[in-house]
Amino acid sequence: MKLYYVYILKCSDELLYTGITNDLSRRFNEHQNGLNKNCFTFKRRPLELIFHQAFNNVNQAIYFEKKIKKWSRKKKLALANGDYNGLQILAECRNASHSKYNLDNK
Repeated sequence: MKLYYVYILKCSDELLYTGITNDLSRRFNEHQNGLNKNCFTFKRRPLELIFHQAFNNVNQAIYFEKKIKKWSRKKKLALANGDYNGLQILAECRNASHSKYNLDNK
């Protein structure tokens, strides 16, 4: 069975990079060795792999990667640190229009 990995790298400038691959070790080495000078991580080395999750379905991996690419830095770090309580708090809607804050419903 082929596995696909969604991963988060922490760059030397503290920025985060999210990607997907079918060979995590190879892909991390490509980033770390700067094989592509046009890559986001090229000028941000050295890198640290702070999170990865394996999927056996490429479509699920692509869906998850697209989802977390939209997340805030804090939310990505909570995921990488296994802080699931923090992740839940950061995922809550805090807009004034959210039903939780709508006093007309109470």
